[in-house]
Amino acid sequence: MTNKNKIINDPVYGFITIPNDLIFEIIEHPFFQRLRQIKQLGLTSLIYPGALHTRFHHAIGSMYLMQQALYSLRSKKVEISDDEFEACLIAILLHDIGHGPFSHTLEFNLLNNVTHEKISVLFFERLNKEFNGALTTALQIFTNQYPRKFFYQLVSSQLDIDRLDYLKRDSYFTGVSEGHIGSERIINMLNVHDDEIVVEEKGIYSIENFLSARRLMYWQVYLHKTAVSGEEMLIKLITRAKHLTQKGIEVQATPALKMLLERNIELKHFKEDPEILDLFALLDDSDIWGSMKFWREHKDTVLSGLSTKLLERKIFKIILASEKPLDEWVETLKSKVQKKYLLNDEELEFYTGSGQISNSAYISSGQKIKILTKKGLVLDIVKATDLPNIKAMSKIVTKHFFCWPEVD
Repeated sequence: MTNKNKIINDPVYGFITIPNDLIFEIIEHPFFQRLRQIKQLGLTSLIYPGALHTRFHHAIGSMYLMQQALYSLRSKKVEISDDEFEACLIAILLHDIGHGPFSHTLEFNLLNNVTHEKISVLFFERLNKEFNGALTTALQIFTNQYPRKFFYQLVSSQLDIDRLDYLKRDSYFTGVSEGHIGSERIINMLNVHDDEIVVEEKGIYSIENFLSARRLMYWQVYLHKTAVSGEEMLIKLITRAKHLTQKGIEVQATPALKMLLERNIELKHFKEDPEILDLFALLDDSDIWGSMKFWREHKDTVLSGLSTKLLERKIFKIILASEKPLDEWVETLKSKVQKKYLLNDEELEFYTGSGQISNSAYISSGQKIKILTKKGLVLDIVKATDLPNIKAMSKIVTKHFFCWPEVD
């Protein structure tokens, strides 16, 4: 299989050239092609109809931005070997390969406490074997084991290539213009100082815009209340399907999904049985949507009811507030839901949802965004900026939610 300078026409950046045969073969691999069937924003297309882009789009776009970042750093006399250049492209290309159906939504109930990052490492290790160790340096960068730490920061930090692509891409496909960022300018302002990624002082306003856009995208898109409610319904649906399956009740599903419903898979199981990873690699959004079409006819009223509501976009009503809703109000609503849908106490728990969400545009206690001043000083963005809203953005804002089906 040869590359022949394959070009992908990306709606955000235009033509993207796949740089070499190895990267082309990784993209052609079934593990990576599966990302075409996983939407980047889960159920957000229920609110923004254009949000149909996939993890595949995002991975290719991230690779393109990484390429631009590495070219820019090289132009500033940062030494980057050809091997490191290729490894960095592979690390960002595969950074999301461990995502399951609906991206983040089902991360903790399809599997038992196994994050997509851990599964990405498993896929990475498997691919490295298949490609005879050609991905070793990329894997070291991805897991922060490579001696030159700034490469890892480009893949995963508070100002990484991943975020630069998804903010711009998600803004484009949702039509939420407040999320638009100048990723090209930010990339051209990056530099390396003491083996750390820094931003040159003249790029400070672009970083302020980046943090502001990120905060707005969280409230308007990622944590939009209808998306939160839809995701809660999906979590309840899968939890119910798993509960029924493990009680011995027949629940139709694709082979890969059926295995996850029957078993409580933990990280150790992936390591004990390599076939689990192969089955997981067959899973994507269509397994869930396809199964829902069977489940809407199921005799279990919870399974059929939630499936029907999701398929018909009858999303639960939701309140989202700084304060937790009053217990008396919640109990009154639960009583109405129970009465209308003829549910017992156990079933009622699947027809209402509660929890909390939080938004932090910048975590000042984490791996900081550092500004390199004209005098050669390196400062945290919070100290370097003269805008008070950046300081405010470093505060974590938490909101409580409660959702329930139509009762009136």
